[in-house]
Amino acid sequence: MPELKTLGLFIITAIAEIVGCYLPYLWLREGKTIWLLLPAALSLALFVWLLTLHPTASGRVYAAYGGVYVFVAIFWLWTVDGIKPTQWDLIGALVALIGMAIIMFAPRAS
Repeated sequence: MPELKTLGLFIITAIAEIVGCYLPYLWLREGKTIWLLLPAALSLALFVWLLTLHPTASGRVYAAYGGVYVFVAIFWLWTVDGIKPTQWDLIGALVALIGMAIIMFAPRAS
């Protein structure tokens, strides 16, 4: 099941990126402690490392990752921000996931 492994790795990667951006947001917009920048930096370093684990061309990985990021960000909107996604949010996230699947799993000539 390499497809599930790829999708799982993308989801973990997206969470690392979102956390790495959300913590500075809390500091800048919500007045939380500046110490949040330390785990934010670690999370962003983890994000970059996770992107290197994909066994395909970096441009393809970045393009496909974007689709999973959209999906995870909509899930974050719901679970962390407490805002229920609209029907259009969900449709857009599904379209993004379909795009990721086409980019990553389409047959290729050797």
